[in-house]
Amino acid sequence: MAAEHQAISTIKRHPIDVRIAHWVAAISFILLAVSGLALFFPSFFFATALFGGGETARFIHPWIGVALVVSYLVLFSRFVGFCLFGRDDITWMVHATDVMSGHDENLPEIGKFNAGQKLYVWGMAILFIILLASGLIIWHAYFSAFTPIEVQRYAVLVHSLTAVLAIFGFIIHVHMVTWEPGTLRAMISGTVTAGWAFKHHRKWLREVAAGRN
Repeated sequence: MAAEHQAISTIKRHPIDVRIAHWVAAISFILLAVSGLALFFPSFFFATALFGGGETARFIHPWIGVALVVSYLVLFSRFVGFCLFGRDDITWMVHATDVMSGHDENLPEIGKFNAGQKLYVWGMAILFIILLASGLIIWHAYFSAFTPIEVQRYAVLVHSLTAVLAIFGFIIHVHMVTWEPGTLRAMISGTVTAGWAFKHHRKWLREVAAGRN
């Protein structure tokens, strides 16, 4: 009886490939942030010891970037269909303060992702495209010969500023995950409780119940 109740009250949210891609992207991003800050700021250079020294950190940094882009591409391909904006998302953003205060009665029923999550998916996708383009330009081992030094200098500036924005976005993402209990579980076990889904993503729950998701 307990097992039957557990099966009924638990809903599959993320399949294994999405969870693997998510954690590869998350770990890659953290490693990129640490190595990037260590290479850019002399006061953080001590962190290159985590990678075996400055030379090794400089070598491995772009390859970790490739891992991030590939893993995020998998995530984006699985999420993009749920991240198209509609009228309910505008209403959600207008009442975003109610989300923080817990007054959910003013919010429309939410699909698999709310407007904030959708903005994060699209925003990080844009930032990663800029990081990839600028990173390739300054990847001296393979691509520096194709661009003049002036372009490379601008690329370093763009890459650095974009990385700072991405780091802030990542911090906000982590904060929101910890702020909303039950969200992290979805990316660990792949499931959420029916109560969590009813409270935060009621429209998605109805779609799951109807077999449309």
